[in-house]
Amino acid sequence: MEIDSSRAGETPRAPAIRAWSDPLRWLFIPWTLFIFYPAVLTTTTFWGIIAILIASVSQRAGFYCGTIWAWCLAWLSPVWVRVEGRENTRPEQSYVILTNHQGDYDILALYGFLHRQFRWVIKQELRKVPFLGWGCAAIGHIFVDRRNSEAAIASLEAAKPRLAGGVSVLFFPEGTRSLDGRLGPFKKGGFVMARQLGFPILPVSLSGSWKILPKGCLFPCPGIIRVRIHPPVDPADFPNDEDLMGVVRGVIAAGIDEENSI
Repeated sequence: MEIDSSRAGETPRAPAIRAWSDPLRWLFIPWTLFIFYPAVLTTTTFWGIIAILIASVSQRAGFYCGTIWAWCLAWLSPVWVRVEGRENTRPEQSYVILTNHQGDYDILALYGFLHRQFRWVIKQELRKVPFLGWGCAAIGHIFVDRRNSEAAIASLEAAKPRLAGGVSVLFFPEGTRSLDGRLGPFKKGGFVMARQLGFPILPVSLSGSWKILPKGCLFPCPGIIRVRIHPPVDPADFPNDEDLMGVVRGVIAAGIDEENSI
Protein backbone atom coordinates (compact mmCIF):
# COMPACT_ATOMS: atom_id res chain seq x y z
CA MET A 1 0.00 0.00 0.00
CA GLU A 2 1.51 3.30 -0.98
CA ILE A 3 0.93 6.75 0.44
CA ASP A 4 2.43 8.51 -2.42
CA SER A 5 28.90 4.11 12.13
CA SER A 6 29.11 1.82 13.66
CA ARG A 7 27.12 -0.20 16.19
CA ALA A 8 29.72 -0.32 18.94
CA GLY A 9 28.33 -1.24 22.33
CA GLU A 10 25.17 -2.89 21.02
CA THR A 11 24.53 -6.61 21.38
CA PRO A 12 22.77 -8.78 18.80
CA ARG A 13 19.96 -9.57 21.27
CA ALA A 14 18.85 -5.98 21.83
CA PRO A 15 16.62 -5.67 18.73
CA ALA A 16 14.72 -8.92 19.46
CA ILE A 17 13.97 -7.82 23.05
CA ARG A 18 12.83 -4.43 21.86
CA ALA A 19 10.65 -5.99 19.16
CA TRP A 20 8.68 -8.16 21.56
CA SER A 21 7.94 -5.20 23.81
CA ASP A 22 5.50 -3.96 21.16
CA PRO A 23 1.98 -5.24 22.03
CA LEU A 24 0.83 -4.72 18.45
CA ARG A 25 3.18 -7.48 17.34
CA TRP A 26 1.54 -9.91 19.76
CA LEU A 27 -1.93 -8.93 18.60
CA PHE A 28 -1.05 -9.66 14.99
CA ILE A 29 0.47 -13.12 15.57
CA PRO A 30 -2.78 -14.97 14.69
CA TRP A 31 -3.11 -12.91 11.49
CA THR A 32 0.53 -13.62 10.65
CA LEU A 33 0.25 -17.36 11.23
CA PHE A 34 -3.09 -18.04 9.56
CA ILE A 35 -3.33 -15.34 6.87
CA PHE A 36 0.01 -13.71 6.12
CA TYR A 37 2.38 -16.69 6.08
CA PRO A 38 0.06 -18.80 3.89
CA ALA A 39 -0.21 -15.79 1.57
CA VAL A 40 3.60 -15.54 1.44
CA LEU A 41 3.81 -19.18 0.36
CA THR A 42 0.99 -18.88 -2.17
CA THR A 43 2.02 -15.60 -3.78
CA THR A 44 5.71 -16.50 -3.89
CA THR A 45 4.94 -19.77 -5.64
CA PHE A 46 2.45 -18.22 -8.07
CA TRP A 47 4.40 -15.10 -9.02
CA GLY A 48 7.67 -17.02 -9.09
CA ILE A 49 6.27 -19.36 -11.73
CA ILE A 50 4.73 -16.49 -13.72
CA ALA A 51 8.01 -14.54 -13.55
CA ILE A 52 9.95 -17.52 -14.94
CA LEU A 53 7.49 -17.88 -17.82
CA ILE A 54 7.34 -14.19 -18.70
CA ALA A 55 11.09 -13.66 -18.30
CA SER A 56 11.72 -16.30 -20.94
CA VAL A 57 10.30 -13.73 -23.35
CA SER A 58 11.24 -10.46 -21.59
CA GLN A 59 13.17 -9.98 -18.37
CA ARG A 60 11.85 -6.42 -18.10
CA ALA A 61 8.27 -7.66 -18.18
CA GLY A 62 9.10 -10.44 -15.72
CA PHE A 63 10.37 -7.85 -13.25
CA TYR A 64 6.82 -6.59 -12.70
CA CYS A 65 5.77 -9.96 -11.29
CA GLY A 66 8.02 -9.15 -8.35
CA THR A 67 6.43 -5.72 -8.08
CA ILE A 68 2.94 -7.23 -7.80
CA TRP A 69 4.20 -9.86 -5.33
CA ALA A 70 5.74 -7.19 -3.11
CA TRP A 71 2.68 -4.95 -3.27
CA CYS A 72 0.38 -7.83 -2.26
CA LEU A 73 2.49 -8.81 0.74
CA ALA A 74 2.83 -5.21 1.91
CA TRP A 75 -0.93 -4.80 1.68
CA LEU A 76 -1.55 -8.00 3.65
CA SER A 77 0.97 -7.17 6.40
CA PRO A 78 -0.39 -4.38 6.57
CA VAL A 79 2.50 -2.03 5.81
CA TRP A 80 2.25 1.41 4.22
CA VAL A 81 5.08 2.77 2.07
CA ARG A 82 5.70 6.48 1.54
CA VAL A 83 8.06 7.44 -1.27
CA GLU A 84 9.67 10.87 -1.48
CA GLY A 85 11.99 12.31 -4.11
CA ARG A 86 10.91 10.66 -7.34
CA GLU A 87 11.64 13.97 -9.05
CA ASN A 88 15.35 13.28 -8.46
CA THR A 89 15.40 10.50 -11.06
CA ARG A 90 15.04 10.25 -14.84
CA PRO A 91 13.24 7.22 -16.32
CA GLU A 92 15.77 6.63 -19.11
CA GLN A 93 18.83 6.90 -16.84
CA SER A 94 20.42 3.81 -15.29
CA TYR A 95 21.79 4.21 -11.77
CA VAL A 96 23.74 2.35 -9.14
CA ILE A 97 21.17 2.51 -6.34
CA LEU A 98 22.70 2.39 -2.86
CA THR A 99 20.43 2.08 0.15
CA ASN A 100 20.61 1.15 3.81
CA HIS A 101 19.27 -2.21 4.94
CA GLN A 102 17.06 -2.18 8.05
CA GLY A 103 15.17 -5.45 7.54
CA ASP A 104 13.44 -7.89 5.21
CA TYR A 105 10.64 -5.44 4.50
CA ASP A 106 13.14 -3.28 2.61
CA ILE A 107 12.70 -5.82 -0.20
CA LEU A 108 8.95 -5.25 -0.39
CA ALA A 109 9.27 -1.46 -0.12
CA LEU A 110 11.81 -1.18 -2.94
CA TYR A 111 10.44 -3.85 -5.24
CA GLY A 112 6.83 -2.82 -4.86
CA PHE A 113 7.04 0.97 -4.66
CA LEU A 114 10.28 2.35 -6.08
CA HIS A 115 8.77 2.26 -9.59
CA ARG A 116 12.10 1.62 -11.31
CA GLN A 117 13.57 -1.31 -13.20
CA PHE A 118 16.55 -2.58 -11.22
CA ARG A 119 18.51 -5.74 -10.57
CA TRP A 120 19.46 -6.73 -7.03
CA VAL A 121 22.94 -7.76 -6.05
CA ILE A 122 22.09 -10.62 -3.68
CA LYS A 123 23.86 -13.51 -2.03
CA GLN A 124 24.33 -16.71 -4.00
CA GLU A 125 22.50 -18.84 -1.43
CA LEU A 126 19.13 -17.27 -2.33
CA ARG A 127 19.29 -18.75 -5.82
CA LYS A 128 18.33 -22.13 -4.32
CA VAL A 129 15.16 -20.88 -2.59
CA PRO A 130 12.21 -22.48 -4.44
CA PHE A 131 10.24 -20.09 -6.66
CA LEU A 132 11.69 -16.94 -5.06
CA GLY A 133 15.29 -17.66 -6.05
CA TRP A 134 14.28 -19.27 -9.32
CA GLY A 135 12.19 -16.26 -10.27
CA CYS A 136 14.98 -13.83 -9.33
CA ALA A 137 17.42 -15.78 -11.50
CA ALA A 138 15.02 -15.75 -14.46
CA ILE A 139 14.47 -11.99 -14.19
CA GLY A 140 18.21 -11.36 -14.19
CA HIS A 141 19.01 -10.39 -10.63
CA ILE A 142 22.70 -10.71 -9.82
CA PHE A 143 23.83 -13.47 -7.49
CA VAL A 144 27.26 -13.15 -5.92
CA ASP A 145 29.31 -15.51 -3.77
CA ARG A 146 30.33 -13.34 -0.83
CA ARG A 147 32.94 -15.90 0.23
CA ASN A 148 34.75 -15.75 -3.12
CA SER A 149 35.69 -12.24 -4.25
CA GLU A 150 36.87 -13.38 -7.71
CA ALA A 151 33.60 -15.19 -8.39
CA ALA A 152 31.63 -12.19 -7.12
CA ILE A 153 33.50 -9.85 -9.46
CA ALA A 154 32.89 -12.24 -12.36
CA SER A 155 29.14 -12.24 -11.60
CA LEU A 156 29.05 -8.45 -11.64
CA GLU A 157 31.01 -8.31 -14.90
CA ALA A 158 28.61 -10.77 -16.55
CA ALA A 159 25.63 -8.65 -15.48
CA LYS A 160 26.84 -5.40 -17.05
CA PRO A 161 25.16 -5.94 -20.45
CA ARG A 162 21.77 -6.14 -18.68
CA LEU A 163 22.21 -2.71 -17.10
CA ALA A 164 21.23 -0.14 -19.69
CA GLY A 165 18.27 1.88 -20.91
CA GLY A 166 16.98 2.75 -17.47
CA VAL A 167 17.73 -0.62 -15.83
CA SER A 168 19.65 0.09 -12.62
CA VAL A 169 21.61 -2.10 -10.23
CA LEU A 170 20.84 -2.04 -6.50
CA PHE A 171 23.29 -2.68 -3.67
CA PHE A 172 22.93 -2.76 0.09
CA PRO A 173 26.41 -1.37 0.80
CA GLU A 174 26.27 -2.42 4.46
CA GLY A 175 26.24 -6.01 3.21
CA THR A 176 23.66 -7.21 5.75
CA ARG A 177 20.64 -6.07 7.72
CA SER A 178 21.13 -3.63 10.57
CA LEU A 179 20.78 -5.03 14.08
CA ASP A 180 19.29 -1.85 15.50
CA GLY A 181 18.06 0.30 12.61
CA ARG A 182 21.20 2.45 12.54
CA LEU A 183 23.54 2.73 9.59
CA GLY A 184 26.59 0.47 9.54
CA PRO A 185 29.91 0.77 7.67
CA PHE A 186 29.85 0.54 3.88
CA LYS A 187 31.61 -1.89 1.56
CA LYS A 188 33.19 -0.66 -1.67
CA GLY A 189 31.56 -2.95 -4.25
CA GLY A 190 28.74 -0.62 -5.33
CA PHE A 191 31.03 2.37 -5.60
CA VAL A 192 33.57 0.50 -7.72
CA MET A 193 30.83 -0.72 -10.04
CA ALA A 194 29.43 2.81 -10.41
CA ARG A 195 32.82 3.99 -11.68
CA GLN A 196 33.19 1.01 -14.00
CA LEU A 197 29.71 1.46 -15.49
CA GLY A 198 29.88 5.25 -15.61
CA PHE A 199 26.48 5.42 -13.84
CA PRO A 200 25.51 8.05 -11.29
CA ILE A 201 24.90 6.79 -7.76
CA LEU A 202 21.33 7.17 -6.50
CA PRO A 203 21.34 7.29 -2.67
CA VAL A 204 18.15 6.03 -1.04
CA SER A 205 17.28 6.16 2.67
CA LEU A 206 14.91 3.61 4.20
CA SER A 207 13.24 4.23 7.56
CA GLY A 208 10.78 2.15 9.55
CA SER A 209 11.32 -1.39 8.28
CA TRP A 210 13.44 -2.30 11.31
CA LYS A 211 10.44 -1.70 13.59
CA ILE A 212 8.20 -3.84 11.39
CA LEU A 213 10.44 -6.92 11.29
CA PRO A 214 13.78 -6.67 13.11
CA LYS A 215 16.57 -9.12 12.36
CA GLY A 216 15.95 -12.28 14.36
CA CYS A 217 12.20 -11.70 14.72
CA LEU A 218 9.68 -13.95 12.93
CA PHE A 219 6.48 -11.94 13.35
CA PRO A 220 5.99 -8.58 11.61
CA CYS A 221 3.71 -5.88 12.89
CA PRO A 222 1.92 -3.13 10.94
CA GLY A 223 3.85 0.04 10.26
CA ILE A 224 5.04 2.67 7.83
CA ILE A 225 8.20 2.58 5.73
CA ARG A 226 9.56 5.83 4.36
CA VAL A 227 11.66 5.69 1.18
CA ARG A 228 13.64 8.88 0.49
CA ILE A 229 15.26 9.17 -2.93
CA HIS A 230 18.09 11.70 -2.91
CA PRO A 231 19.63 13.59 -5.84
CA PRO A 232 22.15 11.49 -7.79
CA VAL A 233 25.87 11.69 -7.03
CA ASP A 234 28.36 11.58 -9.93
CA PRO A 235 31.41 9.42 -9.03
CA ALA A 236 33.49 11.46 -11.49
CA ASP A 237 33.26 14.42 -9.10
CA PHE A 238 35.36 12.57 -6.51
CA PRO A 239 39.05 11.72 -6.89
CA ASN A 240 38.95 8.62 -4.71
CA ASP A 241 36.49 6.05 -3.42
CA GLU A 242 36.90 7.05 0.22
CA ASP A 243 35.61 10.58 -0.40
CA LEU A 244 32.78 9.24 -2.56
CA MET A 245 31.76 6.69 0.07
CA GLY A 246 31.83 9.32 2.80
CA VAL A 247 29.55 11.70 0.92
CA VAL A 248 27.03 9.02 -0.14
CA ARG A 249 26.94 7.49 3.32
CA GLY A 250 26.37 10.93 4.82
CA VAL A 251 23.45 11.60 2.46
CA ILE A 252 21.81 8.24 3.27
CA ALA A 253 22.35 8.69 7.01
CA ALA A 254 20.81 12.16 6.97
CA GLY A 255 17.65 10.76 5.36
CA ILE A 256 17.00 8.07 7.98
CA ASP A 257 14.40 8.99 10.58
CA GLU A 258 16.03 8.91 14.02
CA GLU A 259 12.90 7.54 15.68
CA ASN A 260 13.20 4.40 13.58
CA SER A 261 16.40 3.23 15.28
CA ILE A 262 17.38 2.53 18.85
